[in-house]
Amino acid sequence: MRFDDKYFAKFKFTKEPVDKNLMNALRDLDIAKKDEILDVKFNYTYTALLKAGITILSFYGRKVKSAPGHHIKIIAQLSDLLADEGIDVLGNLMRSKRNSDLYDGGMEVTSKECSEYTEFVEDVLSKVKNLIEAVQQHF
Repeated sequence: MRFDDKYFAKFKFTKEPVDKNLMNALRDLDIAKKDEILDVKFNYTYTALLKAGITILSFYGRKVKSAPGHHIKIIAQLSDLLADEGIDVLGNLMRSKRNSDLYDGGMEVTSKECSEYTEFVEDVLSKVKNLIEAVQQHF
């Protein structure tokens, strides 16, 4: 596995912070599922995706550096580590939509989009959780 030193620093994480990162991502997804405001649903779903990436990176001994473009790198690395190109595609679609909201005067997100994004991130988090649990069982 290759990690870009510009975006990811080596760091020895114990089981506790990795599990805490995962629980944090799952909490954000739970908020997204429960809230009725579409912008809130979308933003918490996107944040849960990034935290899924942070979780798997911490599991592999990497800490994310705050540098321009780090969201792109988190999504790409998450996609690589789970061997799922769809994560890069849909994750960057979500990132672009979020950037439109921040920098281009807002965005419109539909209920259907929110449902699709939520299902997608739920699947990603399930894969992250399963990978971590499978490896931790061997130790």
